[in-house]
Amino acid sequence: MTRDVLPALGDVCAHAGPADEVAGVRARYLARPGDPAQVADVLRAAAAHDLAVVARGGGTRLHWGLPPARADLILDLSAMDRIVDHAAGDLVLVAEAGVRLADVQRHLAAAGQRLAVDGQPPGATLGGTVALGHSGPSRLLAGPVKDQIIGISVVRPDGTPASAGGRVVKNVAGYDLGRLMCGSYGTLAVLTRLIFRLRPLPAARAFVVAPVLGPSLVAPLVEAVGTAQLTPSAIELDLPAPPHDDTAGPATGAVVVLVEGVPAAVAARAAAARELLRAAGAAEVHVRADAPPRWGAPPVTDGGPLLRLTFVRSGLPAVLSAARDAGAAVAGSAAAGVLTAALPPGPPGGTAAPPARVAAALTALRAVCARYGGTAIVLAAPAPVRDAVDVWGPVPALDLMRRVKDRFDPGRRLSPGRFVGGL
Repeated sequence: MTRDVLPALGDVCAHAGPADEVAGVRARYLARPGDPAQVADVLRAAAAHDLAVVARGGGTRLHWGLPPARADLILDLSAMDRIVDHAAGDLVLVAEAGVRLADVQRHLAAAGQRLAVDGQPPGATLGGTVALGHSGPSRLLAGPVKDQIIGISVVRPDGTPASAGGRVVKNVAGYDLGRLMCGSYGTLAVLTRLIFRLRPLPAARAFVVAPVLGPSLVAPLVEAVGTAQLTPSAIELDLPAPPHDDTAGPATGAVVVLVEGVPAAVAARAAAARELLRAAGAAEVHVRADAPPRWGAPPVTDGGPLLRLTFVRSGLPAVLSAARDAGAAVAGSAAAGVLTAALPPGPPGGTAAPPARVAAALTALRAVCARYGGTAIVLAAPAPVRDAVDVWGPVPALDLMRRVKDRFDPGRRLSPGRFVGGL
């Protein structure tokens, strides 16, 4: 029987409960530190007893990626939820990793500012969003979440604190570590504090919505507004899955263009976007002041696999065609070349999609994305599918990533096996 090391882990640790699991792997212990010093203490004790640790924020996307090879201890950062400083005059935010993004945005809005990171599920935290490298509609104009980070503090797996960057927007010393941690799925270090550059809230915004039936019209619409001098903040696509049979009419999707700024300029740019969309073939275009109901949301999976597709914008028609052939619903930043695709859970009748069929669809999508400089990865999937397919696909930089992992976590104790190549 495994020895109980709970007494050595400190006062912030307890035995894990039934809900403390990661993609089906149950943890033995749960730690809930309240500050970076306690994070360091827990990680030092975990290292001394060779415990594998998985950091958890809001837990909204803990099922993404692969199950860990082991998860002895879940490090719950939800108590580290403080906004440390908001230097409104400098457009800089300092916050702990466990603070919820929605709480951050509410705080900033009171000062007429925002963090240009959106499209996250309810309950998502800053640390979890950075660890997954997941960006929403604002990435088109503001860049992905890694571009918003100007400083970062972490604790390494052996309990050693480290930091880079700072509170000055031009301080580029912090960019490398921030970018390295962004999208690393918690396999390199535990994020404790983040420093972001902010943007003013726009005085006005308008959503220009062009309904579409099927994917054929999407690329012309995206190209029409994407190449014009409108400077849209976002160009989003929401396209339902194709019908199961020919008797059902195609479901209506939409291309949505967001323009922001001062009221007069927004009105003029929205009118220009509407005319561009009409000229590109949209039969109906309307302008609304509030976001459409599914703005920034991923496609509905209904229990099927969820993929992330990346590509250069010229590949949009081919990627959408391959997604249609796979029966997928797609949504996301069409002009930025980042979409999420939901493969059908199975044929009509409720049976699960066989892994072989998912693997074939994934192979076809990967071939198309690779042709246009991108990738197709499985974000989440039912266990039988996840175990049967290559979740991450080919990774040219895998040797370099292994060397980075060896440098940061030679004992492979942080989220082991969760990331690409079993890192």
